[in-house]
Amino acid sequence: MNNKYWEEEIETMPREKLRELQLQRLKKTVNIAANSPYYRKVFQEHHITADSIRSVEDIRKIPFTTKADMRANYPFGLIAGNMREDGVRIHSSSGTTGTPTVIVHSQHDLDSWANLVARCLYMVGIRKTDVFQNSSGYGMFTGGLGFQYGAECLGALTVPAAAGNSKRQIKFITDFKTTALHAIPSYAIRLAEVFQEEGIDPTSTSLKTLVIGAEPHTDEQRKKIERMLGVKAYNSFGMTEMNGPGVAFECTEQNGMHFWEDCYLVEIINPETGEPVPEGEIGELVLTTLDREMMPLLRYRTRDLTRILPGKCPCGRTHLRIDRIKGRSDDMFIIKGVNIFPMQVEKVLVQFPELGSNYLITLETINNQDEMIVEVELSDLSTDNYIELEKVRKEITRQLKDEILVTPKLRLVKKGSLPQSEGKAVRVKDLRDNK
Repeated sequence: MNNKYWEEEIETMPREKLRELQLQRLKKTVNIAANSPYYRKVFQEHHITADSIRSVEDIRKIPFTTKADMRANYPFGLIAGNMREDGVRIHSSSGTTGTPTVIVHSQHDLDSWANLVARCLYMVGIRKTDVFQNSSGYGMFTGGLGFQYGAECLGALTVPAAAGNSKRQIKFITDFKTTALHAIPSYAIRLAEVFQEEGIDPTSTSLKTLVIGAEPHTDEQRKKIERMLGVKAYNSFGMTEMNGPGVAFECTEQNGMHFWEDCYLVEIINPETGEPVPEGEIGELVLTTLDREMMPLLRYRTRDLTRILPGKCPCGRTHLRIDRIKGRSDDMFIIKGVNIFPMQVEKVLVQFPELGSNYLITLETINNQDEMIVEVELSDLSTDNYIELEKVRKEITRQLKDEILVTPKLRLVKKGSLPQSEGKAVRVKDLRDNK
């Protein structure tokens, strides 16, 4: 096997052949989806059959599927296969409010997913000789079993450490000589801090590769993680509705995430109009599964904002690359008429060595005015000198205003005083009256 690719023929397939494969798989997917109660109705209303799809662009004849559609058809209205006969696993989204979105997999679906994750891990240099530790939650959350089965498919020695318990994570890393770790960005930084508290230099361990994802983060934050842990950190993208991890992943070039187009059809649309945006422009990511039998999803609106990166990747893979997720069309908040993403705030904060990694944005109505309060923890490097700190606070406030066009109230707080989260970090609390 070529040392660079897990599946060379697919990963380096010429674009026109990849398009042919997509069309063939799209037609098959439409045929399968027609067996589900939900899509049967949609297809009848819009006169859609596999024959009406003559090119990949014809996918636009099919209406979007949204999270609301999935919830309205909870739990099994989108099942196209024989669940009693062929269903082998159920996953559900980590949504904490309302009805979760549910995905049911057949053995074929799980094998295809594990292979995609193996492809991703291989792409960043992880091999069967590696020790792969997963600090993701297991259970209904897909990050646990998704990476577990992918790393096993690759043949790596796996450590299913699960989420939290940082001291135990560090003990496993040092005792088992872990070489590759999967962690969400905010937790990777937390882990680096615990290494420090334990008096262990992370660069003295065997750790060399980190896989990060699951929450939006900036390139500055990635570089900070790489510095703190002495690793290379690779960005990844996945979501429960599209299996979980393994949908798109960076290669060693670290210049955008390759989207596996043999298994997913990618569209970028204007979230307001639903029309495609020109290549290279930011829009909402819309995805169609092309290799799922039990529960295919067509034109699923992810709410994630990104863009397709132009040009070829030096790694030789032909599958398109997307930019890191800029935010979500629904985690954006509007204050004083300005659209703001938490990541814009983070981009400024990570540039200051005086600051720790934990921050919280609170939106409040004060005297009938919407106010944005940013609390951020100080780092060990910060000074106790009030005059110095006040200078830093003013400079951060100025840079935030330049970035987001609104002047926030900035509070520098003691390290450890903001709530710590073991899961996805909660970055915004909206307490406004008009919410």
